[in-house]
Amino acid sequence: MSIDLFVANLLSPPVLFFLLGIIAVFVRSDLTIPDAIAKLFSLYLLWAIGFKGGVALRESGLTWGTLTPVVAAVGLSAIIPLYVFPLMRTRFNVDDACALAASYGSVSVVTFVATARFLEQNRIPYGGEMVAALALMEAPAIIVALVLRRKLDREPGDEEQSLPTLLHEALTSGPVFLLLGSLSVGLLTGPSGFEPLRAFSNDIFQGVLVLFLLEAGLSAGRRLKEQRALGLTAVGFGVAVPICNAVLGGAIAYLLGLSVGSTVLFTILAASASYIAVPAVMGLAIPRANAGLYLPMALGVTFPFNVCIGIPLYLTVIEALWPGSSG
Repeated sequence: MSIDLFVANLLSPPVLFFLLGIIAVFVRSDLTIPDAIAKLFSLYLLWAIGFKGGVALRESGLTWGTLTPVVAAVGLSAIIPLYVFPLMRTRFNVDDACALAASYGSVSVVTFVATARFLEQNRIPYGGEMVAALALMEAPAIIVALVLRRKLDREPGDEEQSLPTLLHEALTSGPVFLLLGSLSVGLLTGPSGFEPLRAFSNDIFQGVLVLFLLEAGLSAGRRLKEQRALGLTAVGFGVAVPICNAVLGGAIAYLLGLSVGSTVLFTILAASASYIAVPAVMGLAIPRANAGLYLPMALGVTFPFNVCIGIPLYLTVIEALWPGSSG
């Protein structure tokens, strides 16, 4: 079943359009997407992800039982970049290490959806608060990565900025401000505010996503053509980091006493890597970061590993630790 799930997601339009962009570069096509349009795609995706996430949080209800795993997920998203960054910094420059730290601290919506479908196919229930956790885990890792970048990538002679100043700059950075602001609007307005915007925020999302990933593929293809290959180090990181994050996520879920289904989703959120929100932010906030590195690692290595091997592996381990539980 895991192979069928992997193939189904690998053959999904967003992934295929990303690959199409890479192929276009290598066959020397003159296909291009204007920078202004690419920026518009990025801003739209950040708005849609944030707005729908806020609505999901409103619908899940703000009780102690739903808030605890959500708060834990937010904390986990902020913690992961703190150890991923120094790990990546041993091999990559500051900009690339920050982009990778943000990618692996943030989450993959497609991987989450694939996992939820996997659980449904196996009749394993899970809590609705996991959808809110998905939305809220996008921003913390990005904010932490931007703070790290601003603090560590100072020019000689620059005055060191205080932590409050760094946090202010990260939170008011256009992409992050839009993501958090949209989430706040969705939380305040809820389903009643979502309905008038459903066609714009939901129905056209997949169309904009494939165009965004087509442009991301073009960008990644240009960088890959320069580098020729990711290299064994990058591939190794792309597998080892999600496994380490999955262990941490699973341990936290165990301590919280989550059900089997919710634990699997919590674990996959920790193990996944963002190739939508983070590239949208990095392209605007850290344009020097190599899209030919962090995008292929997240989408070309970590994504297929999680979908093909990770999901059934995590479920098997979790069920072994929750004997007799039906989720």
